[in-house]
Amino acid sequence: MENNTQENTLKSVPIIKSKLKQHAESIFDLIKFAAIALAIVIPIRMFIAQPFVVSGDSMFPTFHNGQYLIVDEISYILYGPHRGDVVIFHYPKDPSRFFIKRIIGMPNEKIIVNEDKVTIINKEYPKGIVLKEPYINEKLFTPTGEFNTGDNEFFVMGDNRNRSSDSRSWGILPKKLMVGRAYLRLLPIDSINYLPGSYQENK
Repeated sequence: MENNTQENTLKSVPIIKSKLKQHAESIFDLIKFAAIALAIVIPIRMFIAQPFVVSGDSMFPTFHNGQYLIVDEISYILYGPHRGDVVIFHYPKDPSRFFIKRIIGMPNEKIIVNEDKVTIINKEYPKGIVLKEPYINEKLFTPTGEFNTGDNEFFVMGDNRNRSSDSRSWGILPKKLMVGRAYLRLLPIDSINYLPGSYQENK
């Protein structure tokens, strides 16, 4: 009986060690996977793209409150912003807040907002050109006025012109405050699309 007991005990030790080894390997594999995932996700999250949720109706009807966006942060480093882009940026009056608007005026331009139209005056169009804005569904804009941008400065407005706090009220947007352009709309599912709201017919 003693021999049998001893034999059984000796046989069980390798099994326990094997299970412990397998468990340790599984934990190690999980740690490796997590480390690799973080190494990939964190740089993308910090330097390439990040998620934002639309808050408010200043971009209605192009964007609705609660829609989930992925913002492209690298394009503006490589290529720079374009007129018509939907841009996410730090609010100049409070950089801890993020705003979403459309780029209307480019650097070194005069922007004239008058009733239901926006006129751009620049070197290419010294007599001015009226922007085509199919994303607008309002007949009259308030407030209105004339505005000028300098180097690396942009004029932005919400598509919901009469309910948008934008460059007409708080001033010009410096490029350094831009986070990036709206790249993907992921939620709601039936609104998924690429470069949502982007319109670049008028350069």
